[in-house]
Amino acid sequence: METRIIRSRKRRKTIQAREVDGVLEIRAPALMSDHELLPHIEGLRQRLERRRERSALNDEVLEQRAQSLNQRYFEGRLRWTSMRWATNQNKRWGSCAPVKGSIRISHRLAEMPSFVLDYVLVHELAHLLEANHGKQFWKLVDRFPRTERARGFLMGAGMEPLDE
Repeated sequence: METRIIRSRKRRKTIQAREVDGVLEIRAPALMSDHELLPHIEGLRQRLERRRERSALNDEVLEQRAQSLNQRYFEGRLRWTSMRWATNQNKRWGSCAPVKGSIRISHRLAEMPSFVLDYVLVHELAHLLEANHGKQFWKLVDRFPRTERARGFLMGAGMEPLDE
């Protein structure tokens, strides 16, 4: 992304970034050297990129996908209060709070094949019925025909625990 630096004598400490017509516009103090400014620019660029990625994730589409899987593998009997993408889950691919009925899916799954996302959704939906990873839980998850393949994919991506 092209970067435009706008220096101001009025600014003393703060640095601001925004995207204007596809250009990263950085507003910085006039007395700050390029050497001092460079690490800030990179951090601000990364923050804007994360914000852009978050806005691309659509919770409604995720909800619809979960509803479809609920119909197919749970006869439509599951209910939850919220289904959302989570951008702060970097060690888990999903989480479920069965008592609250809330499910969060890691944003990293948005880039993976659809069968992997579907497996994780089925996995988290199953937690609405079985909170643990016992036999009954895996019986529910194994209704999804590509469970083994999806788990293998996640293992290869370093996201599936090997000892569950």
